[in-house]
Amino acid sequence: MSFPDRLAADAALIEARLDAALAGFADQPVVEAMRYALRGGKRLRGFLVLEGARMLRVPSEQAMSAAAAVEALHAYSLVHDYLPCMDDDDLRRGQPTVHVRWDEATAVLAGDALQTLAFGLLCDPALGSPEVRIALVAGLAKASGAEGMVLGQALDIAAETAGRALTLDEITALQAGKTGALIGFAAEAGAILAGADRGPLRAYAVALGLAFQIADDILDVTGDASTTGKRVGKDAVAGKATFVSLMGLKGARARAAALVEEAAAALAPYGAAAGNLIAAARFSISRDN
Repeated sequence: MSFPDRLAADAALIEARLDAALAGFADQPVVEAMRYALRGGKRLRGFLVLEGARMLRVPSEQAMSAAAAVEALHAYSLVHDYLPCMDDDDLRRGQPTVHVRWDEATAVLAGDALQTLAFGLLCDPALGSPEVRIALVAGLAKASGAEGMVLGQALDIAAETAGRALTLDEITALQAGKTGALIGFAAEAGAILAGADRGPLRAYAVALGLAFQIADDILDVTGDASTTGKRVGKDAVAGKATFVSLMGLKGARARAAALVEEAAAALAPYGAAAGNLIAAARFSISRDN
């Protein structure tokens, strides 16, 4: 199956798993907000879980709850990141953000509930032995907490508060947490499920995560809200240092392309079986949203 077809098919399967996970929840505004926050998107992180598992001969059915978990965690992060006290955005995936559609309290609670949903999904016995499930829980906790995504967001806010433009090394470290850590977990999850060496997938994910963020910075300069589904040009207005502001548009594109080649090289041990993961890396810098 080609990469675009596989990405679309996996997205549909992940959405079905998330729908099933929420099926028994009470009919309350916070649950409606959770469902709203989970709508849409490419499901690239979930795809990384499933494709990494398939590459290592773990059936998609076994990996599905882990793929849904990383998407629930990602949705929570967006709900909170877009709050007025954080990145303060009113548009996501072409729709009003949760705090605009409801209110800030509902957005906070919906994000909290999506985070706990993610860890509940990782308790699914279908994922494998208790040891495998514990490793997945530990991996997601590290990637999403004060050693990963939350740390990256905190560093971003601290830089804005201080009014100091970050250096290229500082931006790289910040984004390794804010964006790269969750992508890293998603890529490594297949190896955890298979009981395989995580090294090649970890190296792939480090390069992919940074390329993905550089592409986001490029889209903030070159994209438009109707295509990206979110506000663009905010970084320049805020005077934030980005990969584009420090490297220039041409330099940023060249760096992203080089990182994609690094990601592809990391998967050389898997040969043709890594084709869709390599295609995902190339997609990460060619997307328009």
